[in-house]
Amino acid sequence: MNFTYPAFLFALSAVAIPIIIHLFNFRRFKTVYFSDIRYLKEVKEETQAKSKLKNLLVLLSRILALIFLVLAFAQPFIPSENKKVTVGDKTISIFIDNSFSMDAVNKNGTLLGDAKKRALEIVAAYKPTDRIQLLTNDFEGKHQRLVNKEEFAELLDEVKISPATRSLSEIMSRQMDVLQQSTNKIKSSYIISDFQKSIVNLDNIKNDTGVSFNLVPLAAAEKNNVYIDTCWFETPVRQYNQVERLHVKIKNVSDKAVENNSIKLFINNIQKTPASFTVDKDAETEVILSFASKESGIQNCRVEINDYPVTFDDKFYFSFEVAKNIPVLCINGSGANAESPYLNKLFGNDSLFILKNTAENKLDYSGLSQNKLIILNELKTISSGMSQELNRFIAGGGSVLLFPGSDIDFNSYKEFFIAARTNFYERLDTVNTRIDKINIDNPLYRDVFDRKTFTATNLDLPKVSSHYSFSKTSQNNEEYLLKLQNGDNFLSKYDVGKGKLYISSVSLSDNFSNFAKHAIFVPTLYKIGMYSQNTSPLFYTIGNEQTIETANVLTGENVFHIKGRDNKFDVIPEHKVLDSKTVISIHNQIQEAGNYNLLADKDVVAGLSFNFNRKESDLNCLTSEDLRKQLETKNLTNINVIEANAQSLTQSLTEAEQGKKLWKLCIILALLFLAVEVMLLRFMKG
Repeated sequence: MNFTYPAFLFALSAVAIPIIIHLFNFRRFKTVYFSDIRYLKEVKEETQAKSKLKNLLVLLSRILALIFLVLAFAQPFIPSENKKVTVGDKTISIFIDNSFSMDAVNKNGTLLGDAKKRALEIVAAYKPTDRIQLLTNDFEGKHQRLVNKEEFAELLDEVKISPATRSLSEIMSRQMDVLQQSTNKIKSSYIISDFQKSIVNLDNIKNDTGVSFNLVPLAAAEKNNVYIDTCWFETPVRQYNQVERLHVKIKNVSDKAVENNSIKLFINNIQKTPASFTVDKDAETEVILSFASKESGIQNCRVEINDYPVTFDDKFYFSFEVAKNIPVLCINGSGANAESPYLNKLFGNDSLFILKNTAENKLDYSGLSQNKLIILNELKTISSGMSQELNRFIAGGGSVLLFPGSDIDFNSYKEFFIAARTNFYERLDTVNTRIDKINIDNPLYRDVFDRKTFTATNLDLPKVSSHYSFSKTSQNNEEYLLKLQNGDNFLSKYDVGKGKLYISSVSLSDNFSNFAKHAIFVPTLYKIGMYSQNTSPLFYTIGNEQTIETANVLTGENVFHIKGRDNKFDVIPEHKVLDSKTVISIHNQIQEAGNYNLLADKDVVAGLSFNFNRKESDLNCLTSEDLRKQLETKNLTNINVIEANAQSLTQSLTEAEQGKKLWKLCIILALLFLAVEVMLLRFMKG
């Protein structure tokens, strides 16, 4: 047993006072006259024995009452096992997990409500002079300071469920930022959460003994949830009046299978393609929804399922754009018949494409970014200025298709290819050959051939009389589309930045091959033109720091807006212009899942969709025992696990922080012995 204020033990010397009083009885004797003293000796002996016992009991009661009164002021305590009790002002940081998973229910109500109750119990274990920080997943600025108990309670009352989610290492790092600024030597952290497996990353946490971290796990009554994890299309671009196949991944994190549950697809708030799904317990499944886009422009969509009680992840929003037209620029060489009749016929007669021809010596570089696809048709040289602008165009998301001339300047072409980090032309090969391989795994040919019956040997593929052979370098992301019998690539594709570069080994001239007259020419170039559209993300995740790019550049006082579909939400995001494009930063301004519109001043330029983070959908959590085992394995001795059972945390924390205090017991015993003294004096005769 130890004492908080051992100096008060000197007051035990006051025990001598009742002893002195007992030894020296200062009461004056009174003479009593008796007429008959025959029985005096017997009465005297009996009375003296009782009086002596009474005086000893009274003395003992007074001594014990005084001893326990002094001990109460010295505040005795029994120290916690292997823990040194400290005295002085303390700094405490309390994290309240307010993510979606904390909306689950236990016997005390919602987990968030239980977490608030536990936080108040923790605060009650500390003195009014101690300083406290409240922290949530939102990492709000108002929570980056230390407050007193009353201010803490006010801030705690404002905590609501939030879409934000943080890992355990992020939480502890943010708490350390505030705790290290405090001048108090005693610093403690409390993290109240359900401790989902997805947020517990102990590998990223260091063993810092300067702060005592305490984990307070809460458990939900049920941990069952079925949710939409993500969705994607089979092809990268959407086409007008063409059948699209949307893949929807659904996960079941429960111990019960789900059978024939409904799933609905809405496009512009019109329901399409109702379907159902079945998924086993602790499993996932993919549902394919087929539909055709019957109108061009921005399409705002969502997929829905029904699941209870966790509902925040039952809707998944996405948006895409069906292009009205695709601008194509063809840069032609300076030959007599510069324009290609094959390109004019293919792109010029299709309403989806807007074809513009220009000579290489009349090219306006400032207008390159207005096109989706640029075709280099039989240029003899590629100047350094053109090379620089084309590479900037590709890196920004554009597509370039190159058909070489019959007599090219190898050095100028090589400089262009090296800048794009691709293989380059080495020489002209005049050996007769033919195409014998088609990459049907590439999206360009995925729906052109029947994969089950396709064999290149059964096809009459283009013949080649001359072609440019490429250098062989493995330090690039080359993908062949068409390959010759001798192993050389006939048509190659490279991903350069955010765009694509297609390189042909032949000219469109009949002197090189019959490719331009062959049936495979049309689907190849048509798909290249189709896939030249900028494929913006289908959706964004709330809480992730993401940027949005648009080709629109505003001037003057005009600004970008992000508006909700119901016009009840409107923010002006931060934006800046980089390489003739506008980069927009959200900075967590979007807090609700849904479909939004991006406006340049008053014109809608893009559809944006935001979804809640699916980390919160997996309700598998670590128990107290699981946490202890992992902490022991990682040797994180500065982190403790506190059971959040029916007992108040105030008492357990007080004992843990300050030992088991005995001063209340001392006061009770002091009062008890004073009462015994009174009872002895009043009722015991002697």
